[in-house]
Amino acid sequence: MPKITRSDLHVTSLKISILGFSLLLLSVSPDRATADDAGRLSIVEENDSIVFDSDRYYTQGLQFSYLTPDIAASSDWVSPFNLLGDNLPVFPTDAAQSSRRYEILLGQQIFTPRNTQNEPPDPDDRPYAGWLYTGVGLIQDTDRRQLDHLELLIGVVGPAALGRQAQNDWHQFIGVEKAQGWDSQLHNEPGVMLSYEHKWRFLQSLGDGFAVDAIPEVGATAGNVMTYGEIGTMFRIGRNLEADYGPQRMRPALSGTSYFNRDYLDGPFGFYFYVGAQGRAVARNIFLDGNTFEDSHSVNKKVFVGDLTGGLALFWSNAVKLDMTVTYRTDEFDGQERNAKFAGLNLSFGL
Repeated sequence: MPKITRSDLHVTSLKISILGFSLLLLSVSPDRATADDAGRLSIVEENDSIVFDSDRYYTQGLQFSYLTPDIAASSDWVSPFNLLGDNLPVFPTDAAQSSRRYEILLGQQIFTPRNTQNEPPDPDDRPYAGWLYTGVGLIQDTDRRQLDHLELLIGVVGPAALGRQAQNDWHQFIGVEKAQGWDSQLHNEPGVMLSYEHKWRFLQSLGDGFAVDAIPEVGATAGNVMTYGEIGTMFRIGRNLEADYGPQRMRPALSGTSYFNRDYLDGPFGFYFYVGAQGRAVARNIFLDGNTFEDSHSVNKKVFVGDLTGGLALFWSNAVKLDMTVTYRTDEFDGQERNAKFAGLNLSFGL
């Protein structure tokens, strides 16, 4: 197998970014907007030190995403939805009411062992790894009661993902000791993940725009970065719940879409408290199993992993939305000394 150089990976990443940006420009063309003609820009930050005094395991995630306006029924951009809907039990084409959108993403995640001062790192602890990616998603809300989400992420794992620079440069800036084991991180490897999730909404109105709902979900992800099946449920109470299906997250996680529809608001102000759980059966996790095509640091992963998450969301019309979340994750590998805990802040704006 030919050796893939860092230069090759950088060129590939650049091409993917240009393709994603081109799709972004095309996706906001006037011929595709409907009643909700505003897109949304979202920033997701996840870190284990926002609330908890820790720096281990899944230690940092940053993601930018753009959600397009509704796709007009007359636009050529509905073709992928119709093609899938006509041939698979996804993206229903006969709905009384639907909202179809594209999502464009760019993100980075960083993983480290529990003790970042060991050099070399503990061979029984999880490897150092970075994951830099871009991607596109198709999202359809059907009759305000079901959400289909198909997402493709393409990127790179290894030094080209710039995990060392992101962590240690930030630590230097804030006066915290640098992580010492990045020389032992996973090797460069192109990565891909294809994910599909389906959510249902069971809503009970409480009057005056207030309601409670339950949002069960099932889904699967396949790729050399991660392969797993998932099942989970989120419970919410608040006002204007029909505007979305929960806070945006970075994979793997409960919920995870940037979907928001101002046309479904009853009054401008909305909020909700939420709590939920997700279980995953994991067949592949490169951040624990190590590189696919060459030897690298690895640990014995656990097949079954669960998340418990909760938090608060606040939003004002389409203008601005703030999500705050805390997640507890069960052990992901044999010998893990402490459970992973991290918090997240999401900020999104209507454009």
